[in-house]
Amino acid sequence: QVPLVESGGGLVQAGGSLRLSCGAPGRIFSGNVMGWYRQAPGKQRELVAVVTSGGSTNYGDSVKGRFTISRDNAKNTLYLQMNSLKPEDTAVYYCARWGVRVVVHTGLGMEYWGKGTLVTVSS
Repeated sequence: QVPLVESGGGLVQAGGSLRLSCGAPGRIFSGNVMGWYRQAPGKQRELVAVVTSGGSTNYGDSVKGRFTISRDNAKNTLYLQMNSLKPEDTAVYYCARWGVRVVVHTGLGMEYWGKGTLVTVSS
């Protein structure tokens, strides 16, 4: 059973917004860095954003100023608010938890992953 479950993906027009959610068991979520990654067809997986348990954030260059990562520690839920979406944001978006020796820009080393949710942005 996959411990992280993403939701909120779908089809949206360029310029629109979507909000992704990721639910996790407390034993996985609590006190840990959580992140969003994405992978487009034929492309390498890339960082979208990560957030510490205290709320410090780091974003991939391509989404800075448009996407916002947040977390509700009481609900063990991670969010990604995506605004001003572009066709190049089309990808499967994955929720993940920090692991050991993580390569932050690719997510290599993240310990737990969801199955992903597809975001499609039409032009």
